[in-house]
Amino acid sequence: METMPQKRGRVINILKRLKQAYPDARLALDFSSPLELLIALILAAQARDDRVNVVTAGLFKKYRTAADWAAVPKATLQEEIRQITFFRNKTRSIQGACRMLVEKFGGVVPDSLEDLLTLSGVGRKTANVLLGNAFGHAVIGVDRHVARVSGRLGLTRQSDPDLIEEDLMKLVPEKDRVKFCHLLQHHGRRVCVAKNPKCPECPIHSLCPYPVKQKQTKKTKDESDAASR
Repeated sequence: METMPQKRGRVINILKRLKQAYPDARLALDFSSPLELLIALILAAQARDDRVNVVTAGLFKKYRTAADWAAVPKATLQEEIRQITFFRNKTRSIQGACRMLVEKFGGVVPDSLEDLLTLSGVGRKTANVLLGNAFGHAVIGVDRHVARVSGRLGLTRQSDPDLIEEDLMKLVPEKDRVKFCHLLQHHGRRVCVAKNPKCPECPIHSLCPYPVKQKQTKKTKDESDAASR
């Protein structure tokens, strides 16, 4: 059974190979300020990042402060983000968060987890992604790609994002935590996809226990098929 020091060593090798494979890996959302990232993250929940980037390109030029976002008529904002999934709920979240920013934080996005979690539409994942990418905090933001790939790599057995975060915080070097998430997201979109992962193309194939599980599953299925003939 793999010990904690062995697992940490494997993580360092995983990081090294993924950095070589994806030297330009970064957060897929476009932003130039903490406020813009907050808005983009709210919009990106259960939506494609590239679609969000198309929508925010114009909105970020139009609405520059939290007060701007809070003051726009609800119907107007709903129409402007209509092509994003759950646009009505996201309009409420954006405006609720921005009103709170104005009322409690002087219009400035706070850089603490506790304060961010008080904002409408902001959960722990969103808060951590914002803290890591807008403020440089050494945190782990667990989205669906980070959860899936870290599970396949055997770095966690948890399904709850908070518990996955806890496991990864123990394994990933502090200086690499934000980059680690970018790399797993990049890898999860291109190679370690949800269905039919491209294991033969994987740059960390030899560091991952998932192919063995895949072979065992296939062998069991083949044996079952043979027995039923």
